[in-house]
Amino acid sequence: MIAGTAQRPRASVYRSRTRLSIQLIDDTRGHTLLAGRSDAATGATIAAALELGKAIGVQAVQQGVTSVVFDRSGFRYHGRIKAAAEGLRAGGLTL
Repeated sequence: MIAGTAQRPRASVYRSRTRLSIQLIDDTRGHTLLAGRSDAATGATIAAALELGKAIGVQAVQQGVTSVVFDRSGFRYHGRIKAAAEGLRAGGLTL
């Protein structure tokens, strides 16, 4: 099981046919530090996943988080999941 801490939270990514969501979770306290999802206008595209990852990464860096544990939730590492990870990296996080 992948677990996150306050210093290195878990970046959990979930995808559906229509949306993508990313949460930064501190599993030791059971708190979600940051969350975001693509809206209906941007849809579930690779470009939307990249932008969502960048936005979450920038917000996390502003809160003092520099490194995360990437949890792909059982999805294969390609397409939107890979784009979300690349977006997190582009936002300033280390995976």
